[in-house]
Amino acid sequence: MKLLDERIWSLFQRHWQQTLTYWSVFFSFGLCIAFLGPTILDLRCQTQSTLQQITWVFFSQQFFLLVGSSLGGLFKKTLLSSLSALFSCTLLISLVFSIIPLCHNVVLLSVAMALAGIAMGVIDTVANLQLVKLYQKDSAVFLQALHFFIGLGALVSPLVADPFLSDDNCVLGANWTANSSSDLQHLRSTLAGHGAALHNISQYPLHTEGVIVTYVSYAFWIMALINLPVPAAVLALMYHERLLPCSNNSPRLLNKESLSSSSSAEDGDQEHGNVFSCCHPSKLRGRPATFFILHALGGAILFITDGIIGSYAGFVYTYAVSPPLLMGHKTAGCLNSVFWASITVGRLASMYLSYRYTPPRLLTFSLVGVIVVQCLLLIFYTSSVFLFISTCVLGLCISSVFPSMLAFTEDILEYKGCATTVLVTSASTGEMLLQLLVGSVIHSQGSYSFLLCCTIASFIGFCLFLLLLYVQRIHGNHQTDSSKNMDMTENPKTGGS
Repeated sequence: MKLLDERIWSLFQRHWQQTLTYWSVFFSFGLCIAFLGPTILDLRCQTQSTLQQITWVFFSQQFFLLVGSSLGGLFKKTLLSSLSALFSCTLLISLVFSIIPLCHNVVLLSVAMALAGIAMGVIDTVANLQLVKLYQKDSAVFLQALHFFIGLGALVSPLVADPFLSDDNCVLGANWTANSSSDLQHLRSTLAGHGAALHNISQYPLHTEGVIVTYVSYAFWIMALINLPVPAAVLALMYHERLLPCSNNSPRLLNKESLSSSSSAEDGDQEHGNVFSCCHPSKLRGRPATFFILHALGGAILFITDGIIGSYAGFVYTYAVSPPLLMGHKTAGCLNSVFWASITVGRLASMYLSYRYTPPRLLTFSLVGVIVVQCLLLIFYTSSVFLFISTCVLGLCISSVFPSMLAFTEDILEYKGCATTVLVTSASTGEMLLQLLVGSVIHSQGSYSFLLCCTIASFIGFCLFLLLLYVQRIHGNHQTDSSKNMDMTENPKTGGS
């Protein structure tokens, strides 16, 4: 049995350069999103700031990632603007990596992370949409691969940073004690989950004045070099598409299929705008109510599922080292890596599964799996072994939700709506806000509420998905009725013939 049929393989062969380029920019996205947690304490030393001050750079990155996702549609009207935006953003990420070692003030570091966040948001929106427009009904397989490269980048950046992280406090003060090294390891693991743990960190009186001893600058310069081939690949694609002044000005030779796909892509460009252009009255006039409900439900599901990913990654360490588990700091620190590794493996497996099964089936399996895992965690909350097993299974189940939901919603709306931008923006919002909400609940109610919040969110997400399937049927019936009425209008009965 072949992994892919001839049609899917021929589609990839026809668009291999575009596809590999969009995959590579998502590697750049993953590289940028995962480095901050492990390096945050060395950056605190570099900026000579307090823990409370340095953790705000997480918020700066997440907030401006949301802004970038919302504004990404501004660059999607033409292929030239899309590729120009991807080139600028991937190059900006390398520049941010290279200037971070020069930011000796926490405000400057926050500005750098804001720029990186905007670049990541634009990449998230533009790359998703371009791949959907390129493959349309066959996009599910390629979207799974696209999101696999986020996980791959998120695995690479901590590995690059690890050899350059300080084993001891990198600001040496007069009152440095022998047990501070273990405190530093504990604190680093606490902050590794996207900086979610803003509470209870004042108990670690790390120095802000003294001799700075850190080599983390080398890690950022290495990551800047690793990322440089990505903008080079985008530039090569622009040359291949005859979009650069130095390239041949004559149009590329297009076969009939390419001409038809390009014309349909131009039609899609008229519809796929940013969040604000989606609200233009001319584009909303005559749309059925189900059109808007489908956008809202798809966005709400990804708001919850991406929020669960952010919350779990941010607080599973805090839960593990708290009663009743009281796991060791080094052991608990592996949970975050296990979670992201399982997400990466899950997206790799989903490339094949999305070819064999439809997005609704994959989504049903994934969301039910998330609920089952969360319920079992509530039951076996005292088992450290089960926490590792469930972390792995949870990552495998939830990994395919975003690309599957994106392919499913765009398919329902016949690739004429603003689904991609709405879904990407909703996912970014959920990852930021739900994480803050869960953190506040944990701070006031205790660590067990972490599991309870994630379980409740899982049930809400599945209920919204069932509602989405119901609305899809209504929307499909409405579209069928509309097409019948259109046919009757265009072909009225002729009497007396």
